[in-house]
Amino acid sequence: MKKIAIAIVAASALAATAAPALAAPWQNINQRQANLDRRIDQGVRTGALSRREAANLRLEFRGIARLEARYRATGGLQQWERRDLDRRFDVLSAKIRYERRDRDGRRY
Repeated sequence: MKKIAIAIVAASALAATAAPALAAPWQNINQRQANLDRRIDQGVRTGALSRREAANLRLEFRGIARLEARYRATGGLQQWERRDLDRRFDVLSAKIRYERRDRDGRRY
């Protein structure tokens, strides 16, 4: 009986901690853009990104920003548009992470 009670308490505690993570709201698009821009600037400042890498990343960043403006021009963001922007920001974030860690833009 104690084993069952312990298992139930453990399962409910796990479910209680996992539920808020699943219900977390999306990050504000403007905050996300500012964060990505800051990461690119920081990479250039520290030498982790070459000027060419930063220029390519900023070009992609501006493309996403233009797409967001087109989406918003139709009267706000639909859910599928937000998901598309999130996916594109995720890809850009991964590219920034890769380029900052590939060590080819570092000053020594």
